[in-house]
Amino acid sequence: MSAAHRVTAGFLPLLDSSVLVTALEMGFAAAEGIELFLVRENSWASIRDRLAVGHFDAAHMLAPMPIAYNLGPAPLAARTIAPMALGLGGNAVTVSRSLWDAMKHHGATDGFDPAEAGRALRAAIAARSGAEKPRFAVVHPHSGHNYELRYWLAACGIAPDDDIEIVIVPPPLMPDALAASRIDGYCVGEPWNTAAALRGVGRIVTTKAMIWRSSPEKVLGVSADWAEANPEALSGLLRALYRSAQWCGDAANHAELARLLAAPAYLGCPVEWLLPALSGRLHTGDGAIVEVADFFMPHARAATFPWKSHALWFYSQMARWGQVAATPRNEAIARDSYRPDLYRSALRSLGVALPGANAKVEGGLTAATPVGSAGASLVLGPDGFFDRKVFDPDRIADYLAP
Repeated sequence: MSAAHRVTAGFLPLLDSSVLVTALEMGFAAAEGIELFLVRENSWASIRDRLAVGHFDAAHMLAPMPIAYNLGPAPLAARTIAPMALGLGGNAVTVSRSLWDAMKHHGATDGFDPAEAGRALRAAIAARSGAEKPRFAVVHPHSGHNYELRYWLAACGIAPDDDIEIVIVPPPLMPDALAASRIDGYCVGEPWNTAAALRGVGRIVTTKAMIWRSSPEKVLGVSADWAEANPEALSGLLRALYRSAQWCGDAANHAELARLLAAPAYLGCPVEWLLPALSGRLHTGDGAIVEVADFFMPHARAATFPWKSHALWFYSQMARWGQVAATPRNEAIARDSYRPDLYRSALRSLGVALPGANAKVEGGLTAATPVGSAGASLVLGPDGFFDRKVFDPDRIADYLAP
């Protein structure tokens, strides 16, 4: 099929760019009449700026970024929507060898249990007695990494703005920053945790999939003006990305997916850095391997559906940590940044599983649960937070109450 629509999209060298990469490389975009051009960037600020000035029509994007753009705290940001998610999970927290030694002294063991790791980290920080606070890196102030790190720390009795320092470092630079002792730990997507573990410069201590199972990570961020002017191109792109997510989610394709992503044009890394996350068998960094259920899910459990409850959870964290005011207007802006209506419109003709609702209580499913859906059958969960709390998107004020 000859291409009818040219779409330029930015991405960062991360495992969860896989849905965009395979849409191009495996021909899913071309089959929908989309001439897809992918542009690699090294920072989320560059993604933001190039989308704002029209260099990109769409982008691989941190899930909270469209919300931040529309609420106003991000500079040089255009009105942005998220009509599709790009998968669930995929992040981990890695610390330096010296900090890991201190955590082991205070009870940390080989598993990735977030409560145990948090207790050990809290004790290790307390034992520093006047030394510099540990410095942890995240990829952007408005990132799932920042919010999940803060959520984990706070739930374990560590004050993120008092007991540690949080700085911004682009994902590919984090292992080198750790090796150079510029930071003591970081929260980032794969393969940059595995890179530190296999290089012997860091130790993975917990994962996003254990802090919050089935949790959101990246979305397709789209210029709202472009989406309104190009509805057919957007629908074709969403269909291509959905088929790509199906392909990426099939374990039989993981070896080929790792080979595609490892190419210099994409992640430019050894294939061996990508396979652990795809299999869920993560190298800890000290010789052990820990199996993490559902570490990265590009397709299962409605992984590509842009849940408004995900948008509102991110908004709640922005309000919790003082980035935005908690107001009815801001809540409405956050909710409307995610567009399941566009997702449904584009994919209905494929007969895929479409959730019966646009939002859900987050953290309420302790087991895999069949839910109402249009099209194919749909199973969601488990989706619990490690501290057993739940987030009801209809009761945000209660959630934020001290």
